[in-house]
Amino acid sequence: MRLLCTNDDGILATGLETLARAAEPLGEVFVVAPDREQSATSHSLTLHHPLRPVQRGDRRWQVDGTPTDCVMLAVEALLPERPDFVLSGVNHGQNMGEDVLYSGTVAAAMEGLSLGIPAIAVSYAWGDLRADPARLAAQADLLSSLLKHLLSLPDFPRDTLLNVNLPPVPPDQVKGVRLTRLGRRVYSNSITPMNDPWGRPIYWIGGGSAEWRGEPDSDFQAVRDGYVSVTPLHLDLTHYDRLSSAGSWWREL
Repeated sequence: MRLLCTNDDGILATGLETLARAAEPLGEVFVVAPDREQSATSHSLTLHHPLRPVQRGDRRWQVDGTPTDCVMLAVEALLPERPDFVLSGVNHGQNMGEDVLYSGTVAAAMEGLSLGIPAIAVSYAWGDLRADPARLAAQADLLSSLLKHLLSLPDFPRDTLLNVNLPPVPPDQVKGVRLTRLGRRVYSNSITPMNDPWGRPIYWIGGGSAEWRGEPDSDFQAVRDGYVSVTPLHLDLTHYDRLSSAGSWWREL
């Protein structure tokens, strides 16, 4: 089995090393990842300059582009054959609720799915890992066991990616795995105004605080309760309930 590993935190990220180590017992691992952090790039492509992959070892490349670029380039140009699965992560921080709309980690998995390749995105719901990267690295055995189960499913869901969030607890304290739906989050004070050295107004996007909400079967609730959350996602954004009930709100032109 050929496994393509990528991420949005960059080729040197602890999470990517953890993912690759977890995947090693399961098949032939290829790594194609951005040369720098690409968080919140969503599903963006690089169209205005060429991509330059640099080989950093056996079956390992860094790319001066987005996570989506990396998956496309890997599948179309770098790998000798198409991978059987695309694995994206482990993201340094959760990707739950509306995060999936912005996440480069989830977008890389979505690109695999759009190319017809089953995909799994993995995130670790801990805040700033820079002070303690070993906390994430310790998740490798747990993640390897989870991936072994997911990749061996006899009917891996078609046209679906699995969005996995690991709870912020040591592996031996994880209570189990829950199949979940997306929760909701609301950011407060996420824009910080300030002035540049010349007195002109500038704004930082980020920071602030997030309030999470979710039903008992939501990703947020599962992670808060100490469970691994597995949420099936797909590319079709059609709101079928609204489509079928169009008679109550739609009027012909």
